[in-house]
Formats: sequence, C-alpha cells, structure tokens
Amino acid sequence: MSKLAIRESSLLSADHVRALLNWIQEELSGAVFPFLASMAGTALSPGEAASLRVHDVTLPDGEFGGGHAGEGRRVPVSPDIVGVLRRWIDEADLEAEDLLFPAERGGPLASSEYKKAWRHARQAVLSPDELQTGLGEQISSLRDFCLDRWLEAGVPAWGVAEWAGVSASWIALRYPHRFRLEDVGIDSDHLEEILRLPDILER
Repeated sequence: MSKLAIRESSLLSADHVRALLNWIQEELSGAVFPFLASMAGTALSPGEAASLRVHDVTLPDGEFGGGHAGEGRRVPVSPDIVGVLRRWIDEADLEAEDLLFPAERGGPLASSEYKKAWRHARQAVLSPDELQTGLGEQISSLRDFCLDRWLEAGVPAWGVAEWAGVSASWIALRYPHRFRLEDVGIDSDHLEEILRLPDILER
C-alpha cells in the first residue's frame, strides 16, 4: 500500500463529523464553526478557507453554490453549507470584500484558534478508543472526509481531483478502498465483445 494511502477505518464517518461540528456550534461563537463546516463540505485546506473573501463564494438559496479556491479552481458548495454560510454572513454583517472567516478582532482566523476548538471537540465527542487511535487528530481529516464522500457518491476521480486541486493519481493512491476491482461490476460478455480483435486481424 502506498505511503500516501489512508485506511478506510481511519476516516471520520458522517456521524462523527456531524457530532463534532454540532459540539463546536453549540459551545463556541464566531467563525470557527462555519470555517470547519466549510472544510468538511468543500474539501478546502485550512489555508484556502482562511483566505476566502465573501465575494469568492456564490450562495443561491436552497441550491448548490460555488467557491473559488487556490489557483482559481472552483469547488461545489452543497445546499446545507450554503445555508451555513448565508447565516454566518448575515450574523457577522460581512461585506463582499471582507474575509469570509475573520477572527474576532479582524484579520484571518488563527490556526491556533480552530485547532484548539477541534481538539476540545474531539475530547468531548469521540470515545477513548477513537482518541487512542488518533481518529480525526488532524484538521485535514475534514478534507479527507469530504473527498472520500465525493468518491462514494460516484463523482469520477478526475472530477474530485479537479475540485481538490490535485491529480487523479493522487486521489487513487490516497483512497485505494474506493478503487477495489472486486467492488466493480464487470459484464464479462460485454468485455469479451469490446476486446475482440477486428476480423482482419484474426486471419
């Protein structure tokens, strides 16, 4: 297995992410919750999310939106994350040129702030065994969660790669459990038909 590969058992589940984000939303104010929720729903890196401005996102009510990430790539924003961001922008009274996730005193949200919140959420939500194995220890686990969910939903690897700003080969190496041959339904008769050599080559 590639050193890049992440085991399926090491990925946060949807229930884990929901519980962690719910704890943060209930216990903390400010930009941390929408910041982390956006990472979980768009696979942005912390640096990309921290540098977003309000005008970088398109947030139609009740529909998929979009956001501009590093090097001009565009990522989908699901309706639930659209709702989170619309409420946050209204609550924080943000303007188009403002940072989407500003710190309380202005400026970009500090990594120490959202890492501290994530650490406390893990301690409050995860079981001792899950903590012991290091489940979700890094903030980047939210990005892995999102990318894996896109693959699970059937988005082609090249599409996930484009949204993530990586190569399709990186996606295949990182999430090998999504590319197991035994999970692929193969029509043997159709395979034989399309692999048959033209008549002229059979003589």
